[in-house]
Amino acid sequence: MQDMVESPAELAQYINIDAEMLKIVTDKYPMRINRYFLDLAIGTGAALLRQIVPDMQEIADPFGMIDPLGEDQDSPVPNITHRYPDRVLFLISHACAVNCRFCTRKRKIGHWAPITDHEIERGIEYIRSDKRISDVLISGGDPLMLSDDRIDWILAAIRRVSHVETIRIGTRMPSTLPYRITPELVDRLKRYAPLFINMHFNHPAELTAQACEAISLLADAGIPLGCQTVLLRGINDDAETLKRLFRLLLRNRVRPYYLLQGDLTQGANHFRTRVEKGLDIMGKLRGDVTGMAVPHYVIDLPGGGGKVPLVPEYIVGDKDNVLEIRNYCGRICSYPQVE
Repeated sequence: MQDMVESPAELAQYINIDAEMLKIVTDKYPMRINRYFLDLAIGTGAALLRQIVPDMQEIADPFGMIDPLGEDQDSPVPNITHRYPDRVLFLISHACAVNCRFCTRKRKIGHWAPITDHEIERGIEYIRSDKRISDVLISGGDPLMLSDDRIDWILAAIRRVSHVETIRIGTRMPSTLPYRITPELVDRLKRYAPLFINMHFNHPAELTAQACEAISLLADAGIPLGCQTVLLRGINDDAETLKRLFRLLLRNRVRPYYLLQGDLTQGANHFRTRVEKGLDIMGKLRGDVTGMAVPHYVIDLPGGGGKVPLVPEYIVGDKDNVLEIRNYCGRICSYPQVE
């Protein structure tokens, strides 16, 4: 963390870029790359570099929205988004170990000041005040950018709310800076069961030995683990890459949870694929990998519409009370409906 690369001029010492031109991008969308992930990306190539290196396409995006998911409009108090009755999103950090160039919250990451104790307390008071809330998703930025003591304080305060049943943490740290997952941190986290961690891996190359060791620490502590992967043009938008990723995750005791269609984020349009591409990939996954390794393909609808699952069209006919259904390899099977 003390050796962060945070400007195009610094980045130009490691890879061939036009630092002066890219400063136009980073003035609007700040960059941050820790040396672990930078070295990994340089060794891997475009699949990881494109996720972290600023691109002029970010400021030439006529389609994107500043707040594509309408999080701010559903925010009753700062840092809380309350869209679904029984759960809230609670942002506790505006910083990450790597600023992903496709981030949904590009409007916040690297721009906003650290979240204060008062703001955290106000969020917890809101959770305490609404007894419908049984699930709290802690996110950011990356929550694990905070110190162990601060994470412990926040988790303890949430766990004391009697109607909160489950706590979830959304983090990319096992991928971007696995050294952050220490035995001391894990010892704190496991005190707050039921606590779930959804991590973020986009490419098989991110599952290094260090990442797998971090995952193992969490899994050995009995913390259920899932992964949210973003479908990214030219990075992982082919079935073979995602098959390798999802199999590796499952082998490391991480359940692939979501494959997310790219959001309409301003500055990230060049990462988006067509939905048909995602549906084609999901059709190729089904049957080729175990069902436990097949995530839900979802689109988080613009303007706060929420997550909706997308599935290939398997029902191809419905006649005389008999469904014609296409299986994973294209064979058509008949299924009589009940009278």
